[in-house]
Amino acid sequence: MSVKNMQASTSETRNFLFFLFLVSIFLLLLSGIFLLKSSDNFIIPESVLLLMLINKTRDMSPIRSSNLENFSYHPSPPSSSSVIFHTEVPVLEPQHNVIRAVELGKSISCNPEHALLKVFMYDLPSEFHFGLLGWKGQNGKKWPDVTRLHSIPAYPGGLNLQHSTAYWLTLDLLSSEEPNVARPCTAIRVRNSSDADIIFVPFFSSVSFNRFSKIHGKEKVSRNWKLQDQLVKFLMGREEWKRSGGRDHLIVAHHPNSMLYARKKLGSAMFVLADFGRYQVEIANIDKDIIAPYLHVVYSVSHNSATFEDRPTLVFFQGAIYRKDGGFIRQELYYLLKDEEDVHFTFGTVERGGITNAGQGMSSSKFCLNIAGDTPSSNRLFDAIASHCVPVIISDKIELPFEDVLDYSEFCIFIRGADAVKPSFLLNLLRGIKREEWTRMWKRLKEIAHHFEFNYPSQPGDAVDMTWEAVARKITFVQWKLHRENRFRRQHWQHA
Repeated sequence: MSVKNMQASTSETRNFLFFLFLVSIFLLLLSGIFLLKSSDNFIIPESVLLLMLINKTRDMSPIRSSNLENFSYHPSPPSSSSVIFHTEVPVLEPQHNVIRAVELGKSISCNPEHALLKVFMYDLPSEFHFGLLGWKGQNGKKWPDVTRLHSIPAYPGGLNLQHSTAYWLTLDLLSSEEPNVARPCTAIRVRNSSDADIIFVPFFSSVSFNRFSKIHGKEKVSRNWKLQDQLVKFLMGREEWKRSGGRDHLIVAHHPNSMLYARKKLGSAMFVLADFGRYQVEIANIDKDIIAPYLHVVYSVSHNSATFEDRPTLVFFQGAIYRKDGGFIRQELYYLLKDEEDVHFTFGTVERGGITNAGQGMSSSKFCLNIAGDTPSSNRLFDAIASHCVPVIISDKIELPFEDVLDYSEFCIFIRGADAVKPSFLLNLLRGIKREEWTRMWKRLKEIAHHFEFNYPSQPGDAVDMTWEAVARKITFVQWKLHRENRFRRQHWQHA
């Protein structure tokens, strides 16, 4: 046999052995997965194992929030009434399936006369909205092209996302004018303010506070302060504001520290808020204002999430423990619970995989604590809902999104602060909740979880759609007040 033939034979043998090696590894992995799934006593439930694998994969590739092309894939079951691509779902942050590509070429009719809410939106300069995200419109454009996924500016990541409500509502109104974007016909944009039920102010106040509150160089006031001042002057000069005194205007101030300068001057308007913790009652109250959910920062678990037996941790809390105002309860509970065997109560931050760890912990826990901090509400409630972990709300002054249509007692447990800090009270209560009662709340959590998901395009019954519906329900009260004030005004005009 020639040397050449011997080399060829050796190469073929080597290739064959490599092939056998790959097949062996594949069969070994399959058998391992089978054993994990078939073992009733395996400590990590299947849904949590899958979540850990997904999170670990996400951590391996960096994500830049300034470039949609770098966002990784995170599937989500599409609504039957929505037209979307099934090939990819770009993501703003590794925790979210927040931007979806719309399928063009299919006209989606939305009769304006059938819309629940007609909204007039001011064409404010981009410096008040998408310009705060670094977007620069070309050829004098004030708005991005919402029919092209990569034209939509990304929202800042991390905890910034939790207060992004204005971003989603603005995108939804812009897309309402695009016949090829599939979305609910709940709120539509109208071009004549006299035809509108509500007037929307597209100011990304939470971004303005988070990114531009500091004074730089020789500045005397921050950019955030300047924008608020400019907004107040703009609104006060508009005929729409003068006509109603601002009562039919909708302003999003979801971050509790946003609009600190302008809120008193614009207090007659309807606000979209996270809670009323830092507002005087004459400026913000449940009669005229809307409570919107935070955007959760952990993964949404699948519908087949871990059951009662597959959640080894009884109680979970991870976050800041020492808080001011009403947050002293966190500190008290920490000392009461930190040494309990089936309780996870630790300090945590968003750094070094903190969000991923929190998501895994919630998804393998029966109950998740939502304790008042600096303000009555926190993003932790919506993280728990996304994790199908029964929320335990310890916050006496909390206001909840959509509570006029959702009964939170069906899927949450409420405990007064004074009771929660009594020794053994909390654990005795939660340990007394047996599998049947917990499962009933868990099933209800899975039914309502989609109400707290922010999507673009918006989906029927998601957080965007539910917020518009909440606005529509408030309008009746606003119109009632306006009509009462107009009882004699028209006669005064006629005889003046």
